[in-house]
Amino acid sequence: MASATAKTADKKKAMPKTTRIKAAASASKVKAKSKPKAATKTSAKPARKAAAKATPKVRKTAAKAAPKPKAPKLPFAVNDYVVYPTHGVGKITGVEQQEISGMDLELFVVEFDKDKMVLRVPVAKVKGSGMRKLSTPQKMTTALSTLKGRARIKRTMWSRRAQEYEAKINSGDPVSIAEVIRDLHRSANQPEQSYSERQIYEAALERLARELAVVERIDEEAATERLEGMLRAA
Repeated sequence: MASATAKTADKKKAMPKTTRIKAAASASKVKAKSKPKAATKTSAKPARKAAAKATPKVRKTAAKAAPKPKAPKLPFAVNDYVVYPTHGVGKITGVEQQEISGMDLELFVVEFDKDKMVLRVPVAKVKGSGMRKLSTPQKMTTALSTLKGRARIKRTMWSRRAQEYEAKINSGDPVSIAEVIRDLHRSANQPEQSYSERQIYEAALERLARELAVVERIDEEAATERLEGMLRAA
């Protein structure tokens, strides 16, 4: 094998320089022909088109905005008259938004002209506070009928009865308030009321007269006279 290689090398040396250059050029051409051709740009286009057809198109749809939740309907409106148990008849003059202890609260603004007082009641606590709408005419009729009944005075200590009377007044129920007026009313032929009895009686009479005036759209003084007239006639 070594002798054959040596012979080839001797032959190349024996060849003239021009012949060796031509032989090398022909050999490089043969190698170039044997190499595979690289894929051209035109051959890649059909492949991309085929891949695009195979892949399903995804249509982009705009995400629909979620509908905003409707605000709950408020139980009262501005300019409504309401009854707050411990203060009686008031008028809603507005609805405010306030931040209290990091929480946003919606508040009813209730004005009591007679007492020159403004009360702010959270909307979420209206039911728990006992604030209610004005009594219906039927409810007021029942309260007025109560005034005509016979007084029911318990045989207990006055301090105990006074607490019960005040609880009835602060309940805001017109029938319960009428019971207090009926029980503490004194006619001309009866003993006079004590000072504390008179105070509770007047507080109950004033509370019922205010609501009666708004329900029947009459003056408060006229409502008071009507109640006292019914008591005298009973």
